[in-house]
Amino acid sequence: MQCIVNRRAQFSASHYYYLPELSEAENLQKFGACSKFPGHGHNYVLFISLLGEVDEYGMVLNLSDVKHVIKKEVTSQLDYSFLNNTWSEFKETLPTTENIARVIWQKLSPHLPVVRVQLFEHPELWADYMGNGMESYLTVSTHFSAAHRLAHPRLSDEENANIYGKCARPHGHGHNYHLEVTVKGQIDQRTGMLVDLGALNEAIEEFVIKPFDHSFLNKDIAFFAEVVPTAENIALYISNVMRSPVQNIGATLYKIKLIESPNNSCEIYCTDSEVNNVGNTANQPILATV
Repeated sequence: MQCIVNRRAQFSASHYYYLPELSEAENLQKFGACSKFPGHGHNYVLFISLLGEVDEYGMVLNLSDVKHVIKKEVTSQLDYSFLNNTWSEFKETLPTTENIARVIWQKLSPHLPVVRVQLFEHPELWADYMGNGMESYLTVSTHFSAAHRLAHPRLSDEENANIYGKCARPHGHGHNYHLEVTVKGQIDQRTGMLVDLGALNEAIEEFVIKPFDHSFLNKDIAFFAEVVPTAENIALYISNVMRSPVQNIGATLYKIKLIESPNNSCEIYCTDSEVNNVGNTANQPILATV
């Protein structure tokens, strides 16, 4: 029987984004404050996922051995380092989060059956790398506060109460929503970037946070006048409004995760073949329950 096990590690390091072939002004325009010398630092958190057969001792691998490999090949070299000067790979391609994850894979894969490297730069930004050339995934986490009422406009109050319970009460209720936007793309061979992070954050702010934050979704977002704003439908709506903006900045929207509360969350995977009903006004409103 195959199983994936995960090992956590961490390191603290500094870096900056600067290309010597560009002028100081050009670097500042391209990378913003991240181009300022002598750089800035992060407390990185690393998760290594390993695949293997469960042996007679109930283990895929001896995690003590895994710990020592990760320390020898990665964390002992990166901890308290200036990343730009630590590994030769970062001379060719800058040490962005997504590129650090890629190079960590290269360091560990000769020694361990790695299937994923996940690297958190901080709790609201992380990268996933699965060994596919220069392809990587980058996730931005953000939040908004909004109220909603779960009630289908073509049903009576009694019918809505039977379906949605107390969530159908006439004056609604609110949540502090947490949103994760994951994009997929190719790491640039020189900048190390999958996407311009500033542009991605601006798109999320413009198309999601500004219209959603401190709103009553049923009234303030026109689409939800006819579609029940469940967490599922909100995530579907966000996935549709974010597809084009993400594409316009050179990446592909991969996943939307919406956390409504510590007990409820949903995920929408935005594959090329997927066609969502939300956003298509010709379709009937979606009725989803939570």
